[in-house]
Amino acid sequence: MSSKKELRIGMVGYGFMGRTHSNAYRRVGNFFPELEYQPVLKAICGRNKERTQAFADQWGYESIETDWKKLIARDDIDAIDICTPNNMHAEIAIAAAEAGKMVLCEKPLARTVAEAQPMVDAIEKAGVPNTVYFNYRRLPSVTLAKQLIDAGKLGKIFHYRANFLQDWTISPELPQGGEGLWRLDNDAAGSGVTGDLLAHCIDTAMWLNGGIKDVSAMTETFIKERVHTGTGEKQEVTIDDACMFHCHFDNGSLGLFESTRYARGHKALYTFEINGEHASIKWNLHDLSRLEYFDHRDESQERGWRSIHVTDGDHPYMDKWWVPGLSIGYEHSFVHQIADFLKALEEGKPCSPTFKEAQETQKVCEAVLESARTKSWKDTGVKW
Repeated sequence: MSSKKELRIGMVGYGFMGRTHSNAYRRVGNFFPELEYQPVLKAICGRNKERTQAFADQWGYESIETDWKKLIARDDIDAIDICTPNNMHAEIAIAAAEAGKMVLCEKPLARTVAEAQPMVDAIEKAGVPNTVYFNYRRLPSVTLAKQLIDAGKLGKIFHYRANFLQDWTISPELPQGGEGLWRLDNDAAGSGVTGDLLAHCIDTAMWLNGGIKDVSAMTETFIKERVHTGTGEKQEVTIDDACMFHCHFDNGSLGLFESTRYARGHKALYTFEINGEHASIKWNLHDLSRLEYFDHRDESQERGWRSIHVTDGDHPYMDKWWVPGLSIGYEHSFVHQIADFLKALEEGKPCSPTFKEAQETQKVCEAVLESARTKSWKDTGVKW
């Protein structure tokens, strides 16, 4: 530790994402010992003092705050990590950037493009290191897919299709709003499955296959009214429960995307498949250490889908973990993102996706929702 540069972390929010980020900060130094920077869990901020202190005790934070503005004002904090509901991202990120703090933000960047733009402006004006947690990029199998595409293994891409399916909101008795259920409240979340689930699919798609040019979408809200935890009264549900859209990519390929929280039997089924001139690849979060690969250039008698178990030392990130054949999991994607952020900080380079890059995903999400509302094709305005 004595030879390391400290990166003193102040985190806002102690929910599910607060746990994943905290775990990543604690583990990254053990598995990436060559990094110059060592995260130090300096302070955790939450509105409930007792629960914030319990989280600090569990994860090893040195102190707590109950006001994020006080956290940002502290001289012993280098980086602010935002793990709050979406409606709080902008205010916290802008204030942190203006205070000269590095900013790491959970996805999506914001609720709307208009809300995201001042965030990007503040980050760029301050010149502070920043990143947004689109963590699925950092799974070794997904990074391997990127390497295969960039190496030209697939040739010209024709099709990209992805889905993200869940089933946790089917019950009409489930309320909306408040802690744990803010994703069902449009004021807090900004959208439903589009911003929560499809944002992941869109980010991965553009990282692998380039910019999305235009979209045609439809959405559905299956349960029209739910009790709001804040008022105890039934009120209209204004998020999207399900969304499907098709699109054109800048490279001429076609895209097909689907997401829903009404797919009984699926808890977190995220898949993508890419069909190219020479080869195809497909991936499934439920079997996240495998990448399926088909190459038409193989000898005809041997041609077929092969399953690549992405655990060897020459696979992305895997030299940091166990011996070949032993898989890693979801939480490791966050460790990899923190490792990449620390390495970028060391080299003075941006850590993708930056706020500016995440804003492009926001543009696609907004175009999807507008297309569904107007029942028409919408240009995204994406510059990738």
